[in-house]
Amino acid sequence: MTLQEIIDDSKRIVFFGGAGVSTESGIPDFRSVDGLYNQQYKYPPEQIISHSFFVSEPEEFYRFYRDRMIFSEAKPNAAHLKLAEWERKGILSAVVTQNIDGLHQIAGSRNVIELHGSVHRNYCTKCKKFYPLSAVTESMGIPRCECGGTIKPDVVLYEESLNAADIEKAVTEIENADTLIIGGTSLIVYPAAGFVRYFKGKHLVVINKSEISVSGAELIINDSIGKVFGSLK
Repeated sequence: MTLQEIIDDSKRIVFFGGAGVSTESGIPDFRSVDGLYNQQYKYPPEQIISHSFFVSEPEEFYRFYRDRMIFSEAKPNAAHLKLAEWERKGILSAVVTQNIDGLHQIAGSRNVIELHGSVHRNYCTKCKKFYPLSAVTESMGIPRCECGGTIKPDVVLYEESLNAADIEKAVTEIENADTLIIGGTSLIVYPAAGFVRYFKGKHLVVINKSEISVSGAELIINDSIGKVFGSLK
């Protein structure tokens, strides 16, 4: 079956996406040739975006975070828009994403499970008050709460665990899907990559620029996800 035929045969699609969904909106990923891991900084990116580094060197963390993790001008691409359209039509039940940019919501998707959090949510580590992205982008140095506490992005840093409730929601959506589309992810980051084993539905589709092997996949497309989604009716 073609991707279009699979979509036409689906009543409950779940989309599981990674960095490749956002790269076409101009947001660099971590592991590609042009990704953050291949750029030179005073500290390795893996160290900077860790919990311990945030605690010990918050000013240096925010210097990197503002420069390399926030892309306020990025716009949703064809993949984001098509997924939002499917949700409005009632054939897509959820988007499960490893991205933190909020582009799915900007495109119009409502049931988005953000496994790694979002740059658009920030909270005080002392009083837990929440702040919008502007609290980070419009401040200098370490953003502070009115209580004096340090404001932290609500994103999952290295050394931190995924939110248990989000994991449960993602697993439930995948278990109940008749079609699972995996897009723009190499499926090497756990525990998220292990979610695929919970799928018991009819159609398993993989769309990724680089080749990956996914057991049980009915259709594997090695191409730009924006291009692929943009060609669908």
